[in-house]
Amino acid sequence: MTPRTTHSAVQSPPANQTADEPRARATRSVSANQIADEPSAGAVRSVSAERVAPEPAVGPTRSVPANQIADEPSAGAVRSVSAERVAPEPAVGPTRSVPANQIADEPSAGAVRSVSAERVAPEPAVRVVRSVPADRMADEPGAGAVQRPPAEVRYAAELARLRETDDGERPPGWALSLRAARTFIVGDPAAGISRKFVGDPSLIDRALVTLATSRGLLLVGEPGTAKSLLSELLAAAVSGDSTLVIQGGAATTEDQIRYSWNYALLVAEGPSTRSLVAAPLLRGMAEGRVVRFEEITRCPLEVQDSLLSPLSDRMLAVPELSGDDGLVFARDGFTVIATANTRDRGVNEMSAALKRRFNFETVFPIPDLATELDLVEAQASELLARSGVRVPPRRDVLEVLVTAFRELRGGVTERGDTMERLSSVMSTAEAVSVAHAVGLRGWFLRGEAGQAADVVACLAGTAAKDNADDLARLRRYLEQQARAHAGEQWQALHAARHLLPG
Repeated sequence: MTPRTTHSAVQSPPANQTADEPRARATRSVSANQIADEPSAGAVRSVSAERVAPEPAVGPTRSVPANQIADEPSAGAVRSVSAERVAPEPAVGPTRSVPANQIADEPSAGAVRSVSAERVAPEPAVRVVRSVPADRMADEPGAGAVQRPPAEVRYAAELARLRETDDGERPPGWALSLRAARTFIVGDPAAGISRKFVGDPSLIDRALVTLATSRGLLLVGEPGTAKSLLSELLAAAVSGDSTLVIQGGAATTEDQIRYSWNYALLVAEGPSTRSLVAAPLLRGMAEGRVVRFEEITRCPLEVQDSLLSPLSDRMLAVPELSGDDGLVFARDGFTVIATANTRDRGVNEMSAALKRRFNFETVFPIPDLATELDLVEAQASELLARSGVRVPPRRDVLEVLVTAFRELRGGVTERGDTMERLSSVMSTAEAVSVAHAVGLRGWFLRGEAGQAADVVACLAGTAAKDNADDLARLRRYLEQQARAHAGEQWQALHAARHLLPG
């Protein structure tokens, strides 16, 4: 077996050099009968962490000062070891098992030539699931279930059905034709395809045509208008994968967008394709997939402009690499879907050059009460079922909730009277979250469906968010406007106004 040659080669002394000489400061050697019963002299082929754990009688190895390392070729002496190569292992977490192909089969007794730092790093105290297969993303609640699988997993059966029956022409690199992608998003009850986005169908048509031209698509609108959901559905329909996501923010860096480096391999081998860590943009270009950029206007201007070359030249340069490896060209199917909130306008304005590379589409709030109520009921029912709530939400309670959200959001009552509007968004997405909380509160505290009083208890955290005066406005709404509405649940909402904090 050819030894792997990297730096930090700390060799273990052979077994015949571990004599207890008084002047030798050699590291203890584990005898052959304490390791595997191999016929060869102590050669370690593959030793798991628990088999090489220190015995209780032997304390943990401490850092050896430089003046205690003998330079003479005495028995068992370490010839030259830098301080960082003999640093003690972390106390928390066992050492990972070293596969046989990573251990040099040297003539010396079981000497491990070089193991890079990342391969012997301690396991984290909390187990992190890095990649979850699709069959483990169960939709049923239970131990280990993924809270929110991506769209291509949630609707895998519908996507498979559409691929089987799709006989339309597909743009290069697309998983579905434009007609099938549109059906996946707007739904087709006759074909068993559910409606996933509530909005103007012409918006879906324009978005799909934009993506077919390989131009970037920028979805703008008020917070909570399902821009992120629409971008996820579009990516799932076009690429069959919606997980190449860049989350924009003040701390977003260019490394998180384009590429970064595995610094252990970078130091050991220099710049190479092995040490290159591809970020979503580079992966999307190389694999021909849609890249989603959430909240792009939350990023600094210089970070946003890292998209200029990929969107115009369809090329990404990696100057650290030479030859053909230094250029990544976009494959068919690659494009970028970005989202931006209108309330963030003025925070980090996009450059004129970047704006020219996007088609802008505005996503508006749901215009009518009945459509918004149906959406909130459907999504809240799904969330409650996943949370273990065995009773559906009450329709009359949800109607009170959605109506209150619309009146507080628009500043106009159903009767046409003007009122104080809140500075908070009061979006449809937040209405779904409050409906979910109302159902959980009723079921787990009383064993029944949520009531109007639960709406008051759960509403304050959403309404009084950006402005302290919003809580007073909400209180006046419950005292004045809620009482003016007819119906049992409205009167219960008015009677529960004392549940507001403050």
